[in-house]
Amino acid sequence: MSDDQKFAGYATPDVLVTTEWLASNLDADGIRIVESDEDILLYEIGHIPGAVKLDWQTQLQDQVKRDFVDKATFENLLAERGISNDTTVIFYGDKNNWYATYALWLFRYYGHDRDKLKILDGGRIKWEAEGRPYSQETPSYPRTEYTAKDPDPSIRAFRDDVLRQVESGDPSLVDVRSPAEFTGELLHAIGYPQEGAQRAGHVAGAKNIPWGTAANPDGTFKPVDELRAIYQGKGITPDRDEIIAYCRIGERSSHTWFVLTYLLGYDNVRNYDGSWTEWGSLVNVPIAQGAE
Repeated sequence: MSDDQKFAGYATPDVLVTTEWLASNLDADGIRIVESDEDILLYEIGHIPGAVKLDWQTQLQDQVKRDFVDKATFENLLAERGISNDTTVIFYGDKNNWYATYALWLFRYYGHDRDKLKILDGGRIKWEAEGRPYSQETPSYPRTEYTAKDPDPSIRAFRDDVLRQVESGDPSLVDVRSPAEFTGELLHAIGYPQEGAQRAGHVAGAKNIPWGTAANPDGTFKPVDELRAIYQGKGITPDRDEIIAYCRIGERSSHTWFVLTYLLGYDNVRNYDGSWTEWGSLVNVPIAQGAE
């Protein structure tokens, strides 16, 4: 199946760009390439020529309270990188683009035009596998003016939203963590002891659909028929009034939010970025262990 055929099956085909297209449009007017990685040192090792860096740890997160940066800080971050409200932003990163989709989700949260937000299908994995060039030069762009909108609550869930679903008796909750985290065998993801919680397990009633099942080995997204089978096979269907995805801190679940929203066209999907590090440390909330 060609990229064109695969993209045509998605609900929003033009939300993805190919490595071939990007390589031919590195100097195109009106676009800005943004790298956002789990490994925050990768950008300095080498990045797509012309790309700017957004560090999820030090730049997108408030450094005092647990939250994202506020509206004014977000505006300044984008203005410093030459991004205006009219800029088409193309995100990419490591780990099958999980922090790239996290950054895209935050841009949506602050109201950037959804038609001007795109993901490089395959991210760093595919770019590297094809032997495409990297640069160590940090680009500088003229400062712009950027005006963010008020946060969009329709794409972000909080603990009370999750609790309301649980108490409904028929929740549509997607736990995108590994099976071992879901069952309670592990308190945190392997290699991330700083992102654990007081209790292990999952939100009662949640379905375990690991985020990585949506990606091919080369980091690209699976075709639409395979994606439908993955989610609908677990009862996560488009007729649900509201679907909430979560992981440990909201980054892996942003990947699932992206798949359900942009590729499958689900209408009401929210990312619970408090995720297990919050829920697993709350007092007197419903927690389950085991495979169900």
